[in-house]
Amino acid sequence: MAFLKILKEGIPIDPLPPQKTRDNSVPHAPVRNTHLTHDEEQLSLKNSLRYIPSHLHHALAPEFARELKNYGHIYMYRFRPDFKMQAYPITDYPAQCKEAAAIMLMIMNNLDPNVAQFPHELITYGGNGQVFSNWAQFWLVMKYLSKLTRSQTLVMMSGHPLGLFPSSPKSPRMVITNGLMVPNYSTRINYDRLFALGVTMYGQMTAGSYCYIGPQGIVHGTTLTLMNAGRKYLNLNDLSGKVYISSGLGGMSGAQAKAAVICGCIGVIAEVDECVLNKRFSQGWVDEIKEDLDDLIQLIREAKSKKIAMSIGFKGNIVDVWERIKDEYEITGELLADLGSDQTSCHNPFDGGYYPVQLTFEEANKMIATDPAKFKVLVEESLRRHVSAINLLADKGLFFWDYGNAFLLEAHRAGADVAARQEGGRLVFRYPSYVQHIMGDIFSLGFGPFRWVCASNSPDDLKRTDHIAASVLEDILEEGVPPLVEDQYKDNIKWIKEASSHKLVVGSQARILYADHKGRVRIALAFNQAIKNGLLQGPVILSRDHHDVSGTDSPFRETSNISDGSAFCADMAVQNCIGDSFRGATWVALHNGGGVGWGEVMNGGFGLILDGSEESECNARQMLSWDVLNGVARRCWSGNSNAADVIHQAMQDESRLEVTIPHDVLDECLIESSFQNV
Repeated sequence: MAFLKILKEGIPIDPLPPQKTRDNSVPHAPVRNTHLTHDEEQLSLKNSLRYIPSHLHHALAPEFARELKNYGHIYMYRFRPDFKMQAYPITDYPAQCKEAAAIMLMIMNNLDPNVAQFPHELITYGGNGQVFSNWAQFWLVMKYLSKLTRSQTLVMMSGHPLGLFPSSPKSPRMVITNGLMVPNYSTRINYDRLFALGVTMYGQMTAGSYCYIGPQGIVHGTTLTLMNAGRKYLNLNDLSGKVYISSGLGGMSGAQAKAAVICGCIGVIAEVDECVLNKRFSQGWVDEIKEDLDDLIQLIREAKSKKIAMSIGFKGNIVDVWERIKDEYEITGELLADLGSDQTSCHNPFDGGYYPVQLTFEEANKMIATDPAKFKVLVEESLRRHVSAINLLADKGLFFWDYGNAFLLEAHRAGADVAARQEGGRLVFRYPSYVQHIMGDIFSLGFGPFRWVCASNSPDDLKRTDHIAASVLEDILEEGVPPLVEDQYKDNIKWIKEASSHKLVVGSQARILYADHKGRVRIALAFNQAIKNGLLQGPVILSRDHHDVSGTDSPFRETSNISDGSAFCADMAVQNCIGDSFRGATWVALHNGGGVGWGEVMNGGFGLILDGSEESECNARQMLSWDVLNGVARRCWSGNSNAADVIHQAMQDESRLEVTIPHDVLDECLIESSFQNV
C-alpha cells in the first residue's frame, strides 16, 4: 500500500489539512468533565500546542480551545487521517525493521472503526481506553517507528512519544507506560484533570499497549466463564434452554453475545447505544434485536421452550430488563433468567461508562456535560434499582456475578444493598467476582488468554496457525498431563478446533487461546518453525490480554482470590513487565487502570514477534515461560494449592527454576491460641 509511506512524514502541517468536524456516522466518546480551572485550561492549550510549529499556533489555538470547551479534551480532529484505518500486511509498512512494522500494524488495528469503540477519539474499548491522547501523537509515533532500528527503543509516556533512545538489539523496541501516578494522587478527579491537560492517559489494558484484537480477545474467556458458571452454579455441562442476562456490547463486552451462542444458551444483552448494537448485529455477533420489552419476553420464552441457542440484543437500558424479569416472576412465578452479570464500563460510571435508566441515551450524553452533579445522582439511583431487581431474582434462584468492571464496588458506593463487608482487610460483596469463583482456579493453574496475530494479514495463515496450535495441544495431552489440568487442555483443544467456524475475526487476522506456560512456549516454537519452513506467509505477533495469570494486580478482579493479604500489592504486575523486557519482548507496557478503573489496578502486557529466526525461538522460550510462572509462583506463595502443584511440576521440568514454597500451618488452633497470653 504505497499510501502508507505518508506515515514517515509525521504530523501533516505543510500544507495544513482542512479543519474537520465530528463525523456523525461513527460513535463518539461522551463529553469529558475536565475539572480544570481557567489557568489549567490555558495550560492544557499550551501543552497541546507543543506538538505544533509556532508559526501555526494562531491558526490552531482557537480550534483546540473549542475542542477542550466542547468535548472536554483536545483530540486534534483536524489531523485525523483520511486513509482507511485498519491492519495492513506487515510488509506494507514503511519501516526499517520487522519489529517496528509489527507495532504499526497493531496500532492501526486498535484504531480500525470496525474494532474501536470511539475511533475518532482514539478510544479502543471500555469507554475511555485510549491508544493515544490526540492525533498528533499518532503521527509522531508512526514517524518514529518508520525510522526505528534494532539499536533504538521508542519510549512512550501516556500516549506521548518521548523519543528514540539508543539501546541494544536484545532490548525492547518500545517501552510503554500509561497513567502511572504518584500513589497518593491516583484519584478519579485527578485523572479527569490530568487527561484534560494532556499529560496522562487511561490505556485500559490492551488499548494503550496496542494488543487489542477486537471482541474476540475476550470471547474465549467469556465462553469459559459461562461454561464453568453452568458447571458450578447449575450443575450442568449443557446450557441449552438456559438464559444469561447482561449488558454492554460496545468493546470487550461485545463478546458476551457470541459466547452465549457458543455455550448453547440464550444470551440477552442490553445496549443503550444504537450504533453499537447495529455494528454487532452487522458483524454477526447478535442474532436478533428487540426494542420492546413485551417482544423481548416473548422471544426469551420461545427460545427457552425450544432450547434455541441465540443472542438477543435489547436496545435499551439493562435496568428495565432486570425489572421486567422481576415483574414476570412476581406475576407468573416463572424465573426467566438463570445466570446474570454486567459489563457496562462501570469503572467510569459518571462519564458515560454507565447510563442511568431514567434518561435516554441522548439525554444522558447531554447531562454528562451540562449537569454532571445531577447525572451522578441519577447514576447512583439507577445502580440502586439495578441491584434491587437482581437481589430479588437471586433470592429465587438467579446466579449473578461481578464481571470485574467495578459494578459491585460502584453499586456499594452508590448505597445499593450488595451486603458489603470487610473480610481479610478488604471489601467483599454478596455476589462473587468471576475470578473468585470461576476464573481464579484457571489462572492458578497457569492458564490464561494467549493471543497471536498473523502479520501477513492472510486468513490462510490464521487457519494454519489454528491447526498448528491444536496439534501442539493434542501432542502435550497425549504425552500426559497432570489430572489437574487435563480438562483445561480438552476444553481448549475443542475451542481452537471450532474457532474458525464461529467467525470471530474483527480486524486483524488474530486468535485467542487459553494456554499454560508449556502450551504457549510449544505453540510459539511451532509457529516459528512454520515461518522458517515457509508454511506461513509472514511473521506472527504474540501477545496476551493483561487480564492473565501474571499481568495484573487487581484486588476486585484478577487477584481477588489472593487470600494472604497481598491482593492490594502491585509487585507481580511490575515484576512481570520488567522480566518480559529483558527476556526478549519486542515491546512491553505497564498501566495504572484497566477493567475496574483508574487507581484500582496495575497491569502490563507485551508484544513478541516471531520471524522464523533462532533469536525468536530463544525469546519465546525465555519470555513466555516467565510471563506465566511469575504469577503461578505468587499464587502458590499466597497459599493456593493448585498453583503449588503447577509450580512443583514446573521446577521438575526446568532445573534452573527454584521457587520459594510456603510451609502450611497444620494446626489452625495454634494461631488463635498464640495471642491469648500475649
